[in-house]
Amino acid sequence: MTELLEELEQKRNLANNDAEKHRRLRDELNKQTKEWVTKRDSLNSQVRELVDEAAKHRDLRDELNEKVREAKDRRDEWNKKVSELNELVNKLRAEQPKDKGPSLKKLKKELNDLEFRHMTSSLSKEKEQELIELMKKLVRQIEEKEKEISEDSELGSAVAELREAREQAEFYHRQVSEYAEKAQEQHDMMINLYDQADKLRKEADAAQEKFIETKLLADEEHRKHIEMIKQVHDYDKMISGLRQKQKKAKKKKEESAVMKEAESIFDKFKAGEKLSTEDLMTLQKSGYL
Repeated sequence: MTELLEELEQKRNLANNDAEKHRRLRDELNKQTKEWVTKRDSLNSQVRELVDEAAKHRDLRDELNEKVREAKDRRDEWNKKVSELNELVNKLRAEQPKDKGPSLKKLKKELNDLEFRHMTSSLSKEKEQELIELMKKLVRQIEEKEKEISEDSELGSAVAELREAREQAEFYHRQVSEYAEKAQEQHDMMINLYDQADKLRKEADAAQEKFIETKLLADEEHRKHIEMIKQVHDYDKMISGLRQKQKKAKKKKEESAVMKEAESIFDKFKAGEKLSTEDLMTLQKSGYL
């Protein structure tokens, strides 16, 4: 029985050591699980912030795109008006008495050519003076032509309206370009933020996978720990039972030895031999007295 007890105690200690090993591994894995949860939650929080910021840029982009559409509509309206007025001006000019001199358009072109030559050419003082005088002459001719046109109230009014329409069309065209550029800037910022969010979301997903992985491992180590603890308790029960049996057997053996000794003493007593105090105590203990 002693050998069996020693074997059971050895197995109990091994099971207890295994239980402790699994407990340490479980606790370490649970610590890692918490770290992965913290990282995942932090990344998801950053993703939400980036997505919220991207949504603001998206809303601004949409507002600017709406302004682009509105400006395009106004520009198209004015371009249509420019086309109509241009046809009217050409018609009214065609109805004007024929002028043998050069047209206003031709005079302006000649003036532009001379101004370009004046700015880009290296001329002698005399040649430059001749060029300046020629430009002055063209300016006077242009002014006279424009005066003739303006004196015709219908043509002058149409030309003024045409000029205004062109200015309005150009104004709205610039607005289209400006709003479109700003909308593109907002769009680019939105895309950049979404790209950052996607990158962080992937990291968060990876952290979630690691969380699940470590959680499963921790659960497995906990299961093994509980299993070993149960084995330890089972061994404790068996060891306790054997010790109780061993104790009872020892007691029974001791009682048997006392009885045998008491019987021998009692036989001596019956034979008339004198008993010692110790003999008497043995008889008392055994129940003979």
